[in-house]
Amino acid sequence: MIRKIIHIDEDKCNGCGLCAQACHEGAIEMVEGKARLTREDYCDGLGDCLPACPTGAIRFEEREAPAYDAAAVEAAKKARQTSVGQNFANETSAPLPCGCPGSQSRAIHRQTACSCEETVPAPVSQLSQWPVQIKLVPVNAPYFDGASLLIAADCTAYAYANFHQRFIRNHITLIGCPKLDQGDYAEKLTEILQHNNIKKLTIVRMEVPCCGGIERAAKIALQRSGKMIPWQVCVISTDGRILDE
Repeated sequence: MIRKIIHIDEDKCNGCGLCAQACHEGAIEMVEGKARLTREDYCDGLGDCLPACPTGAIRFEEREAPAYDAAAVEAAKKARQTSVGQNFANETSAPLPCGCPGSQSRAIHRQTACSCEETVPAPVSQLSQWPVQIKLVPVNAPYFDGASLLIAADCTAYAYANFHQRFIRNHITLIGCPKLDQGDYAEKLTEILQHNNIKKLTIVRMEVPCCGGIERAAKIALQRSGKMIPWQVCVISTDGRILDE
């Protein structure tokens, strides 16, 4: 039958194993250091593995494939649970095949928090997704759809005291340091802008000259994307003031 199923580009795969962990059906396994769809009949076509991939190596395609076999998936889950014992019945507690669990993509939903006196609201993080580092974030993460995107030099959050409320709130946040990170951000940012419906872009940088690299990369990405996306640049001083916006 012709149906939607995932495709893994092994050339882009870095072997982190995050997609294998995200696939609750067990359709993906690590083979010789690369992620591989080993059971097409276990793939439900919902794509939980896509946002987990930090390199954008996984995509959907429509092709001839066996039908999703829910009964076989459940039987395999029970067999795995039995083999590792009751202490490991919850699959999410199993260790990653390899890689850093801190790079797994996820959305963050928050409730309003209060201080212990319950009279003055405690500060609440406005971050709505993870990861935030430009080089780690998946190109096709679902939270990019319709997003207001913030691209910020990482020092800005330390310099500007109200950074969460002023900039991160209601934005998807990407951070980086062009002086410390190897390579250019422009290519990754171009992919993000091209493959997602970004509503607007805010660039926040420090006043120091080296921080201009993140602004240049964002502007190059805007040009290469071929899209007319509203954008603005905000410059933060080293003593924590907004100099230009």
